[in-house]
Amino acid sequence: MTWKLTKSELDNQNLLVNESLLSLGNGYLGVRGNFEEGYHDGYKSIRGTYINAFHDETEISYGEKLHAFPETQQKLVNIIDGQGIHIYIDDELFSLFDGEIIAFERNLHVDAGFVERIIHWKSPKGKELKLHFRRVVSFEVKELFAIDVRIEPGSNVEQVKIVSTLEGDVSNFVDKSDPRVASGHAKRLKVSEVDKKGAYSVVKDTTYVTNLEVASVTSTRVSTTNSYDSEVTDTGVKEVYICEGNGVIDFTKFNVYTDTLRHGKTVVEQALAIQDELENKTFEDLLDAQKRYLDAFWSKSDIQIDGDDELQQGIRFNLYHLLQSAGKDSVSNIAAKGLSGEGYEGHYFWDTEIYMFPVFLMTNPEIAKNLLLHRYSVLDSARERAKEMGHTKGALFPWRTITGGESSAFFPAGTAQYHISADIAYSFIQYYLVTKDEDLLKTYMAEVLFETARLWVDTGHMLDGQFRIDDVTGPDEYTCIVNNNYYTNAMAKHNLLWAAKVYQQLKETESLQELASKINVTEQEVNEWLEAGENMYLPYDEDLKINAQDDSFLKKERWDLENTPKDKFPLLLNYHPLTLYRYQVCKQADTVLAHFLLEDEQDEETIKNSYDYYEQITTHDSSLSYCVFSIMGSKLGYDDKAYRYFNETARLDLDNTHGNTKDGLHMANMGGTWLAIVFGFAGLRVKESGISLQPTLPKQWNSLAFHLQYQGRLLKVRMENEVITYTIEEGDSLEIMHHGKPVVLEKGKEVEMAIQV
Repeated sequence: MTWKLTKSELDNQNLLVNESLLSLGNGYLGVRGNFEEGYHDGYKSIRGTYINAFHDETEISYGEKLHAFPETQQKLVNIIDGQGIHIYIDDELFSLFDGEIIAFERNLHVDAGFVERIIHWKSPKGKELKLHFRRVVSFEVKELFAIDVRIEPGSNVEQVKIVSTLEGDVSNFVDKSDPRVASGHAKRLKVSEVDKKGAYSVVKDTTYVTNLEVASVTSTRVSTTNSYDSEVTDTGVKEVYICEGNGVIDFTKFNVYTDTLRHGKTVVEQALAIQDELENKTFEDLLDAQKRYLDAFWSKSDIQIDGDDELQQGIRFNLYHLLQSAGKDSVSNIAAKGLSGEGYEGHYFWDTEIYMFPVFLMTNPEIAKNLLLHRYSVLDSARERAKEMGHTKGALFPWRTITGGESSAFFPAGTAQYHISADIAYSFIQYYLVTKDEDLLKTYMAEVLFETARLWVDTGHMLDGQFRIDDVTGPDEYTCIVNNNYYTNAMAKHNLLWAAKVYQQLKETESLQELASKINVTEQEVNEWLEAGENMYLPYDEDLKINAQDDSFLKKERWDLENTPKDKFPLLLNYHPLTLYRYQVCKQADTVLAHFLLEDEQDEETIKNSYDYYEQITTHDSSLSYCVFSIMGSKLGYDDKAYRYFNETARLDLDNTHGNTKDGLHMANMGGTWLAIVFGFAGLRVKESGISLQPTLPKQWNSLAFHLQYQGRLLKVRMENEVITYTIEEGDSLEIMHHGKPVVLEKGKEVEMAIQV
């Protein structure tokens, strides 16, 4: 059960949710879990195939457009549909919405990397049919999406007809009632080429504005057939196989997708070449390759929970979808919904750095590195955005983007979230601490830190001996355009001081001289970074003994959450933003998140008091919130709260608790599940001094085990029966801190410690 998700619903609401849950991807290509044959008339479907970062641009309309408001928005594009397979038995079309369903189930195998659909069906005229659909988006050949169907007609079936389609006339999904989903611009592609080249069906589409091209080249194979025909239309290719109904028929379809961003201008030619290379590959070969890839992934990424099978299933499901969604090249990142749907239009947010990046950093650092390289690739765009926003220097990373341009039309909860620049800097710093990758430090990290540090100096100002940052928005989007948001100021301080530290570390080196020449950084600037960082103002309330979320937050009236009707949540869909801004109410963790990321900025009493205070006014309308309250609950000894909040994260999509899983999976929450286990229950922290753990095994579990990668070492951690066992499985000896005391670990030797001291 814990390695498999099984679904058998056929009502429209669950079908839409299952399209997301049963989606497949590999970081480049993603396909929603649609039925190959489609649904019944009147049923909605978000039928989608996506390539990470493949996008078009649409115009943003404003009633009143002011300076530096983005004029265009990037949008992930639904591309050529290669899913189509229709099956007829004696001219009766197979459909799960007609006739009788004798048996039906769908399974996602997260250990093997495929989805299957197993059906036993009786047609309206009483003819039986067994079908076994399997589909794979390959980790080995990133361009490949393959479908295999085993067809077993009943004894009373004389003929089976298989109709396979490749269709270029596609549109994106729209929902005018939900700001988290696009409300217009559904049609973003035009069909620019349709052809039949020998055994291959070819469709090429071109985006309207960006002029990016995507091609799909399809090959089909059938184990037995009487006749074959094909038809080329204006928008696609249809292939028809006629087979006798007296035996098992195996039908396989290989769809290869190429795009301009990775394959240049010869997308069709390259897709054809990949098809040629796949000529001797069988579907079973693909499954074998998937299993090898995932065996390697799970050997270092699996989290083993003994005591709750539903949570075990949840964490494995979440980790698998994170792997499927993470861009593994420098032109892509992780969209807020991954490659599972069109929510947030395929944009990359700060979600990557704070919630998803740490998972890969500690388990698959090469993937983490690629995510950083993507951010570096848009550094010039961030510099331009800073200039547009009136800054004389520095880099302001966009709040939501695909290729580097700001795509957020609502600036109070978008562009004003300057903290994303510090979040990106934070992830570079964490990567360096975990890997000690000096080449990345010199080639990429230093430049990112210097340019983001420049932004803070140009944004803030000194007043009464303190450095203050006015008119920004922190993570809590129910409180916008404020002075001295604690989270922003604390993260900016970290950014500034590390930029100065890296400058000193690289001083007198050739790499610093080259960088200083490139971006004209000076010693005087570095001193300004130090002054700003060392004198950063971090709001604190003497009466409550908490960090104030910002200068004005605690002066507002508290929102009456207890008496707010349940149907008014999430608040952002039911109240005007200005109404929310006037109250003490939080969409998600803000100050509490800063206390997690930068816990050494405050003493434990302040952290505890702040947690207690903000917990009472946080709605958790954002899926990013629960995991933070779980992590900090573990730190503060609130074991029951920590576990309750963790439960909210682990199965959020599996149980559709936010009601919008149909639009795509909540990738940041999925990363947050891992964070709540490793940084929460295990108490992991990564600092300059090394790694430390303060474990607390939930009383509901018998044991917990996971791996960490740290500075070339593979460390296994197992918690069971009041004891935690540390083992270095790969790499040199290492000193870690366990509940504040040093512990020396050597390769292959288990070291047991009491979980709690």
